[in-house]
Amino acid sequence: MLKIAYHPIYKHPLPANHRFPMEKYDLLPQQLMHEGTCKPANFFEPKTPNNKHFFTVHTPEYFFDLLNITLSQKIARKIGFPLSEILIEREMMIAEGTMKASEFALKYGIAMNIAGGTHHAFSNRGEAFCMLNDQAIGAKYLQNKGLATKILIVDLDVHQGNGTAEIFQKDDTVFTFSMHGKSNYPFVKEKSDLDIALENNTKDQEYLSILKETLPKIIYQEKPDFIYYLCGVDVLETDKLGKLSMTVNGCKERDLFVLETCFKNKIPVMCSMGGGYSPDIKTIVNAHANTFRLAQDIYF
Repeated sequence: MLKIAYHPIYKHPLPANHRFPMEKYDLLPQQLMHEGTCKPANFFEPKTPNNKHFFTVHTPEYFFDLLNITLSQKIARKIGFPLSEILIEREMMIAEGTMKASEFALKYGIAMNIAGGTHHAFSNRGEAFCMLNDQAIGAKYLQNKGLATKILIVDLDVHQGNGTAEIFQKDDTVFTFSMHGKSNYPFVKEKSDLDIALENNTKDQEYLSILKETLPKIIYQEKPDFIYYLCGVDVLETDKLGKLSMTVNGCKERDLFVLETCFKNKIPVMCSMGGGYSPDIKTIVNAHANTFRLAQDIYF
């Protein structure tokens, strides 16, 4: 059964000026259930995890300053949200959703998080609406429990996973692969194990050709026993914050290739949704929904 972490926004409401496009986190599960792709049994609600899990990735100083809302103004400003206890608790639950979904992926081959993909969170600071790096936390969670040895993070959000790259820059048990827009945020990039920076207006054919040539080589060389997939839909040509030119069908083919590659190689995969900022919320929801539809088709 496909298991999906989902924490309703209405339980931890965001400020009105930050709700769009965050409302996708409520609209996406509604759409999946409306069309019959998922049922209520597919979803689980994460809880607040033990703080110890965050210290495997983030410094105690940063975490406690975040938790107590005592970050310096300079660091807090980079996060982008007005900080609150509710917002920080929600971020902690997102990370717990990814940890628990990782265990479900080991059982079923794949699992998802409606939210997550907070790849701009560094070990000692947050940036760009990311405070705690959910997939990095999930990776160390699995390793510390002896459930995975070599992990591959496939980050196909339009923005480079700079926080993830920094966290694992000296850790050869986690291979970081980021394929992103060359001129997108962050304007100063970190060094992933493999970065592929794409020119503005890169279209489906070129994007997919590069991905299909690259990913199998990484898997062959690194031999991961678990994969995290950050499947942001901000690669779309309609996206307000992206500079690529992919269609919804091209984005779907991207997800199809990644998930089929994981399935054929029998490598469990955990997916976090990442970004998506097209003006029409229907475009965002449909593009994200495709990932779940494919997961059901391929695995179940």
